[in-house]
Amino acid sequence: MVDNNSREAAATQFIENRIFDELHIGESAELTRVLRSQDIEPLGLGGGFIAELLSTELPGPGTNQVELSLHVLRPANIGETVTARIRIRDMVPETRCVTFQCKYVAESGEILLEGEARVIAPEMKLRRPRATPAVSPHAVGARHRQLLDAARRFQPLRTAIVHPCDSGSVAAAMAAREAGLIVPVFIGPAAKIRQAAADAGRGLEDVEIVDVPHSHAAAERAVALGREAKIDAIMKGALHTDELMAAVVDKTAGLRTERRMSHVFAMDVPYYPKPLFITDAAVNIAPDLDTKRDIIQNAIELVQALGIRSPKVAILSAVETVSSKIPSTLDAAALCKMADRKQIVGATLDGPLAFDNAISSEAARIKGISSLVAGHADILVVPDLEAGNMLVKQLVYLAGAEAAGIVLGARLPIILTSRADSDAARLASCALAQLLVHGRGGNRS
Repeated sequence: MVDNNSREAAATQFIENRIFDELHIGESAELTRVLRSQDIEPLGLGGGFIAELLSTELPGPGTNQVELSLHVLRPANIGETVTARIRIRDMVPETRCVTFQCKYVAESGEILLEGEARVIAPEMKLRRPRATPAVSPHAVGARHRQLLDAARRFQPLRTAIVHPCDSGSVAAAMAAREAGLIVPVFIGPAAKIRQAAADAGRGLEDVEIVDVPHSHAAAERAVALGREAKIDAIMKGALHTDELMAAVVDKTAGLRTERRMSHVFAMDVPYYPKPLFITDAAVNIAPDLDTKRDIIQNAIELVQALGIRSPKVAILSAVETVSSKIPSTLDAAALCKMADRKQIVGATLDGPLAFDNAISSEAARIKGISSLVAGHADILVVPDLEAGNMLVKQLVYLAGAEAAGIVLGARLPIILTSRADSDAARLASCALAQLLVHGRGGNRS
């Protein structure tokens, strides 16, 4: 005979969801916590607590979060007791979409944050053990600071800064020089470069400037210096990526190798327990099977240069089963077989895997996926550029991640920066180039 105390203890050890048909408008759930320093990060301030409520309490496991829109009314403080509350406001049976009213309330009753969340409620019943303790985030930027610390052991790279004709490009290059990562060579219209340096409050007395008339000529000169082995890396300045890459991939005067060029984002995601790499979200728009092979091999060699000797590669699709109706699942299956035949080397591959299965061992367990990669991925290979671009930006803007990036497969690394990049992300991109060059046998300096 089981007493009530045993039943209550068992209930607290497991989480059981509520499917759409079991939900009702007006139902609510709440979570009270004392704020820690990591809870003040973008993901934790309301978003993390509310996401936890949605995924564990109402509706619970199997919930697919679609949108979370929150507005801060008053900043919270470390040590303050706060309560996250969600309440069902609307339900759409045709799509199983549920809209929640969300609040973040101080102990005094003052509303700190409010907004709404939209989710797709589970279609089937799920019951799983309650995970304790919860995953704790690391400080934002911690992974990228590790890259910087590792890179500073080596000689700085002589790096061509292509068309640095705005203050951001000059400031980024000079910050990388001060960090001991690069020796910048500015290539572009000299007058515009000096004006950009003045706007950034930087002096260029001891910086080499190669005067050329425009951005196209700057890209061509940087590539020529690369072909002559007079530089170790190229860094994008104030010109469009397509203009720089056109010079790099030129069949007669570019920096091509036998392998297709591709881009890798090195992501610092606070709630992921290790570095995460995403490819290709910037160069190859709709890669075919052979291009994906090169994309994966490029990423493997970068990650190995960073010290991860046998990375786990998850080839992403919308589902984890092979279907003729979803071409990316066919590519994933073929790429895994190519790895079995040593056409891709240096890593463990698995796919197709949906995103949740790739990064969550719990999601993989629930779906019965037995894999060395599922839940433990180091590298995520996206189906195409659109999917990758959206994934990276979602991690940055919704999960508080930082993204550093580099182009691989050329004769030398190409550092692509964006005006939206933080200073830390730009430095981390330079560190990636430094560590890659060192991993290939050292720079020319």
